[in-house]
Amino acid sequence: MSDIILLGQNFLALFVESAPWLLLGLLVAGVMHELVPVSFLEKHMGSASFSSISKAAVIGAPLPLCSCGVIPAALGLRRSGASKSSTISFLVSTPETGVDSVSVSYALLGPLYAIVRPIAAIISAIYAGLMVRFFAERDVTAQQVTKPLSTNETSSCCSSKTAREPEPQLEASCCASDKGHSHNDVNTTQGALGTNSSKVTKVLSYASGKLLEDIVVWLLIGLALAAAIKTWVPTDFLTQWGDGLVAMLVMALIGIPMYICATASTPLAVGFLAAGLSPGAVLVFLMAGPATNVSTMGMIKQEMGARTLILYLFSVMSASIGFGYALNQLVSSFSLASMIKTQSHMHEHGANVQVIYGICAVLLAGLMLRLGVKKLQNYRQNHSHHSACCS
Repeated sequence: MSDIILLGQNFLALFVESAPWLLLGLLVAGVMHELVPVSFLEKHMGSASFSSISKAAVIGAPLPLCSCGVIPAALGLRRSGASKSSTISFLVSTPETGVDSVSVSYALLGPLYAIVRPIAAIISAIYAGLMVRFFAERDVTAQQVTKPLSTNETSSCCSSKTAREPEPQLEASCCASDKGHSHNDVNTTQGALGTNSSKVTKVLSYASGKLLEDIVVWLLIGLALAAAIKTWVPTDFLTQWGDGLVAMLVMALIGIPMYICATASTPLAVGFLAAGLSPGAVLVFLMAGPATNVSTMGMIKQEMGARTLILYLFSVMSASIGFGYALNQLVSSFSLASMIKTQSHMHEHGANVQVIYGICAVLLAGLMLRLGVKKLQNYRQNHSHHSACCS
């Protein structure tokens, strides 16, 4: 019974610590979702040049797409004319980091991981894109892919990650000139206020709805597993692999097939750190886990061929292990262990800050509960409709 209580305490500590940063990340992600059009992404990724590969990595890094949600976006880019190398660069950087995962990394893992993760994601994405360019891109001046992206071909494990439809445009009325100027001014002002209000509503709706829905399950699983590791896993269980190549290979092999996003992988990383894994081995998991999964691998093989898939997997594994070694060297050489947060460092806030963290935790829990209630209502409606049809 005492273990269960300790498990609950560890879970609650992680949840409260991550809540305000997760809410901030969701809000920023919602703003980016509304302000960054898909056409902008397609425009800068059409060639296999170093510039295009780099742009794909930099553009993809802050976007709020998880490891499965990036699939339809990347597929749309590829079929809209993006090169193989640029598409692979986008596929690596986008799920490995994001504005939400950086804020949660700062809260749960400390400032070092918040700095290292986006840098590692961008560099590893450029590296993967260059590997594909030199060894799989048949024609660096590739012809544009004209195959349209149909609605039926955009399905993925994250249904809410499909490409946004263009916003309806307001048409100017030819009768507007017949109205008084004051009336026009009022309509214009009301229209501007309505547009701004609509955008704010869309940002909040996406952040607290679709985006949170996509990460909530894995986030809770990650928090629960991190709390379980802290509660029950002996310190020497994971450290038996050491800090070298074997430990990093194990973490890469654990992470690659998982369906987990950068934000949800962070609580798991806290558990691994608490269990005694080296910072570099944990970074391998944080890079390899979100970067790929079975669906991503299947899409790459189908759209870009087996050679591109092999280069993609090799690049993800070698880059993550390379950065893992580099982080271990960085921490030991410059004594940066103090910049890494573990569960033992949590709740060192003042009373006022703890109140803010508590309010954010209640708000986040409420949003999650609302999603659960909606899911249950939809299930009951579908079930009752199915029963009525069958009867």
